[in-house]
Amino acid sequence: MMGRSAIQETCCGFALLCMLSGCGAHNTRTTGTFVEDEAIELKIINSVYQYADVNSDSHINATSYNNIVLLTGEAATEDLRQRIHDLAAATEKVRQVHDYIRVGRTSSFAARSNDTWLTTQVKTQHLRIKDFDPTRVKVVTESGVVYLMGFLNHKEGAAVAELTRRIGGVRKVVKLFEYRDAP
Repeated sequence: MMGRSAIQETCCGFALLCMLSGCGAHNTRTTGTFVEDEAIELKIINSVYQYADVNSDSHINATSYNNIVLLTGEAATEDLRQRIHDLAAATEKVRQVHDYIRVGRTSSFAARSNDTWLTTQVKTQHLRIKDFDPTRVKVVTESGVVYLMGFLNHKEGAAVAELTRRIGGVRKVVKLFEYRDAP
């Protein structure tokens, strides 16, 4: 597990790289929102490890898209899960928190590696959607469950979710999209 300073360096370096390379150029988020999302993730992880007494019995991820946070991973107790949720919700600029932290034992390295592989497969398959920029979807996989975040219209969201469901190893798809059109 990375320490807080390593996480800070990684997140800040990634945000800088993305700003310089223009990775937000095709995204519907502004550069400012992209940077805010990166800062939100960093603030939450720092808060979690500083104030929630997270130890090796827990594994917590915070993902932000358009100032909406997804919490995933495992917390050792329900009390810890609630403290993490409260810290995330109290973080400046956070508009909403989707809490999918499971109470129980932490996932194995093999399970996390499989999740990383599934995320790669999902992102690769999204390239197949005609007239769609897959960088507009953030993909997070935890225990074979794929969480999809983005700012899309309903037709795009349905296409992304359907294609994701058909990928081998995906146990479930959770759509956390913000929609820019009426249903």
